[in-house]
Amino acid sequence: GAGAGPDLAPRHSAVKRHYRYRILNRRSPPALTRGFVWHVPWALDAALMHEAAQLMLGRHDFSAFRAAECQANSPVRTLDRLDVTREGEEIVVVTAARSFLHHQVRGMVGTLMLAGGGRLTPQGVRDVLDSRDRTRCGPLAPSGGLTLTGVDYPTTSE
Repeated sequence: GAGAGPDLAPRHSAVKRHYRYRILNRRSPPALTRGFVWHVPWALDAALMHEAAQLMLGRHDFSAFRAAECQANSPVRTLDRLDVTREGEEIVVVTAARSFLHHQVRGMVGTLMLAGGGRLTPQGVRDVLDSRDRTRCGPLAPSGGLTLTGVDYPTTSE
């Protein structure tokens, strides 16, 4: 490799990454949005999902939501935002952090889905986080529903 050239610098200087995850929450499957949403046909309570999400904010060991093949040196991350809202037939999860572990967002969304369906309480979601045990994580939400919506870089004073 050519080493860390200027092209690699932005990845390391980012101060925050923003992701959006879309769940289509209705009985009938998607037509136009197929491949861009996770279709969950059973009822989900977005307010309960949001309540659970707030218990994951801050600095934690996110090993429970980390892919087996994750290359990160440390599983500790600081989650700045994790909001769940219903927009018509969609449930939208918006999250932000300086960096995420491999599959962290998809793991968190899958676990929040269990809370929305009444299979985990909000405290149960926090217990998954605290366990640091990947086998306790909910299903991995499909990659199609996930979009990187923005990256913040440090502002320069020049």
